[in-house]
Amino acid sequence: MLTIRRSEERGYADHGWLKSHHTFSFADYYDRNHMGFGPLRVINDDHIGAGRGFGTHGHRDMEIITYVLEGAVAHKDSMGNGSTIRPGDVQRMSAGRGVLHSEFNPQVDQGTHLLQIWIEPDVTGIVPEYEEKRFDEADKRGRLRLVASPDGADGSVRIHQDARLYVGLFDGAERGELALADGRSAWVHVARGSVTVNGQALKAGDALAARDESLLEISQGEGAEVLVFDLP
Repeated sequence: MLTIRRSEERGYADHGWLKSHHTFSFADYYDRNHMGFGPLRVINDDHIGAGRGFGTHGHRDMEIITYVLEGAVAHKDSMGNGSTIRPGDVQRMSAGRGVLHSEFNPQVDQGTHLLQIWIEPDVTGIVPEYEEKRFDEADKRGRLRLVASPDGADGSVRIHQDARLYVGLFDGAERGELALADGRSAWVHVARGSVTVNGQALKAGDALAARDESLLEISQGEGAEVLVFDLP
């Protein structure tokens, strides 16, 4: 069964320096029909103004993935990590028993566009962890590249949940497929461009929930960047 969630159906918040679309209920946006999808709890599509960002704040017991589409994010946390994340980088922070961090756009003349993703972990109270890896455009061109998994397979970042995140870039005749095991579901998020998934036309910001499907087929991309979550 396929269910489409259109971009314009998402929640929206405009804080001036931050403009954010919420796929699932978040902060002041509440929708009892969209509280998450399996352990996938948050996909925030954030546009951060030049030189602005999130001051130091805390999280606990959440797997947090930052995926930058344009610009850069300067990250600092209470574990002593400090780095600048750019397009192609995947950052994973396991908040565990508690962590403080800040995220800023270090550019004074350009905005930043990123996806902030939260996945509920299958273990709580662990020592916080941090990891980041780079996946070049060639790694994702015309295929679904594994970037996050429970076992760090294929060089992906490791998350504490039986979930896998794939990212792909698709144009023209390029095609991608993902087989889904029995009992698994998938959430597809189109970060930009347009694409067809199992015959359904999707544009930037659209999402597709797949239940009781054995295969996802991605085709007819036009400047498409697609995230696919394989979930229990």
